[in-house]
Amino acid sequence: MTLQITIIGLGQIGASIGLALENYQKDIYRVGHDKDLGVAKDAQKIGAVDKVHRNLPSSVKDADIIILSLPFSEIYETLKYIVDVVKEDAIILDTGTGKAAVDAWIKEIFPTKRAYVGLGPVINAAYLHEAPFGVNAARKNLFEHTATLLAVPGDAPGEAVDAALTLIGMLGSRAIFTDLVEADGVMASAHLLPQLTAAALVNTSVESSGWQEARKIAGRAFAEATRPSLHQEGAASLAEAAFANRESLTLKLDALITSLQEIKSLLVGADQSALRERLTDAQEGRENWENERFAAKWLQGDEDRKSVELPSMAAHLFGYRDRKRD
Repeated sequence: MTLQITIIGLGQIGASIGLALENYQKDIYRVGHDKDLGVAKDAQKIGAVDKVHRNLPSSVKDADIIILSLPFSEIYETLKYIVDVVKEDAIILDTGTGKAAVDAWIKEIFPTKRAYVGLGPVINAAYLHEAPFGVNAARKNLFEHTATLLAVPGDAPGEAVDAALTLIGMLGSRAIFTDLVEADGVMASAHLLPQLTAAALVNTSVESSGWQEARKIAGRAFAEATRPSLHQEGAASLAEAAFANRESLTLKLDALITSLQEIKSLLVGADQSALRERLTDAQEGRENWENERFAAKWLQGDEDRKSVELPSMAAHLFGYRDRKRD
């Protein structure tokens, strides 16, 4: 049995998924689509996909598994565009930041139930400090030695969950099971909050009266702190993702504001010792996190993900198909 996996969106994440699946090329047919045909061709050139389609519906009409690796702001319209050609027994996965929203969109758009499971892939710690995005930043081992969120709706078929779990193993990663709400909360903390904080810092700086002079000497600290505001998905996608995840984000922003107010109060109160202590806590917390990400001790004891066998995915997927046809 050959499975067709269609990857929509061939930037760093989508193309890296395709590259990781190259090891299973005898049993998986990888189809790719990107709205930028040049990007799609580049992905095919580096071996991330076996075939690209200029036409989006043609890309998904025979797909057993569809992976949406798109800016959040493009997911809803993409689902509407492919609704008439997606097979009823196909499994839809996504790599975005708003799992509850995507689940609700699928239920809204598709006239009959479709299996959906959300993925939250995490990049290998070795690439944390690489600045580039896009297909040229794709790596075959981008997800190795990492944990991937597996966000499971309450009504997701077990066979679809197992197929997604097997796919995560093929990427060299380990699944962490969550529900949709928990996944959105984690995404709010780890992905959206840094981007919103960076955007706020940019706005605060460039809109201040002293920016005309400050811009001339702004250096590494400003560049590194504001880089998340330049995320490849863009402002429109960030705004939509933040709005869809606003309940979780509101809590995170309240905590951030409280922390900033604490620093302000220490400055106003001229409490240099307490300020040094709080900044030392931040420095140590940052160092501890990075060391933990590189060590990835939470993966110890896990089986070798490179030993994943494709037939388990095929069995789950085609068993799921047979059950749906009963």
